[in-house]
Amino acid sequence: MSSSLSRPRFNRGRRQALQLLGTTAFSWTLAAHYANAQGTPVSGAPAQLRIGYQKSAVNLVVLKQHGVLEKRFPQTQINWLEFPAGPQLLEALSVGSLDFGLTGDSPPVFAQAAGKDLRYVGAEPSKPESSAILVQADSPLQTLADLKGKKVALQKGSSAHYLLVRALDKAGIAWADIQPVYLAPADARAAFERKSVDAWAIWDPYYAATEISIRPRVLTNGEGLSGNNAFYLSSKGLVERHPQVIRALFDELTRADQLVQTTRKEVVQLVAAFSGLEANVVNRFIGRRPSSPTTLLSPAIVADQQRVADAFFRLGVIPRQVRVADIVWQPTAEQYAKYAQLNSSAPSVAAKI
Repeated sequence: MSSSLSRPRFNRGRRQALQLLGTTAFSWTLAAHYANAQGTPVSGAPAQLRIGYQKSAVNLVVLKQHGVLEKRFPQTQINWLEFPAGPQLLEALSVGSLDFGLTGDSPPVFAQAAGKDLRYVGAEPSKPESSAILVQADSPLQTLADLKGKKVALQKGSSAHYLLVRALDKAGIAWADIQPVYLAPADARAAFERKSVDAWAIWDPYYAATEISIRPRVLTNGEGLSGNNAFYLSSKGLVERHPQVIRALFDELTRADQLVQTTRKEVVQLVAAFSGLEANVVNRFIGRRPSSPTTLLSPAIVADQQRVADAFFRLGVIPRQVRVADIVWQPTAEQYAKYAQLNSSAPSVAAKI
């Protein structure tokens, strides 16, 4: 069987060796870029900072593998926890096991509707090409309308969930007219390969890995349907007690993104070595990803996210209507500038408002 995202072909020893080689090679390049731009250590940071990420969180992976935050917060223990999807990450955040993390658009809506105590603090630009609805190459399904009555695999509460909702709306199909099969990405991949489901709604890098290994057809991606926005979320305590830490995180994430844009080859090697993914898979999903500086949530992004929440409420898949703006961190420009001064960080890469 061809290698997949959930079953990389490397054995443990070889993977560790490749991780070391990839990280070392990349470190020389990254260190040169950071030499004159690294922010100074942040004062008043918490004793511990627990960060949740997924394999697709490229900017966080860059920071993790180069130990950037450990240098920026020298008095803080940085713990990194990997999750297969956003719903699992936000569950950990909501129960106090995480302080900060990145997810797609749908998981925060489900968390807010369930009364979870968290805050939207930042966003990356939309990535509509980074999620898709896939069918087998020989599938008789040719259009979105052909999904009627079919089994579609998806992670419940994920960005792919919203993509499927929008796709069905476009095709004039009611949610009740399909058979959703709620599976985590690895299990959905297996079901898709066995042809026990007719289609699969999924995001990168799972999308890229499947696209390269078994060459499915794409019924649609997110273009014109879902912005596939990515959000940074935080515990309420981190926002209220350590806003300067969030500002420093944004500065470093934006700096990391600049490196992703200017040192693509090295980033591909780093992420491949770290994740166990083939380099061509990493290159494919990073190639679909636009420049992604970290910003505060603009009114337009909040409005777009409210449309996501409203769509799920209309379907009855969340228990109550939510107002996204109620849990959005919205410091004034003056406050945000003050947090930068508290950081005493280099001004060359400031997160945009």
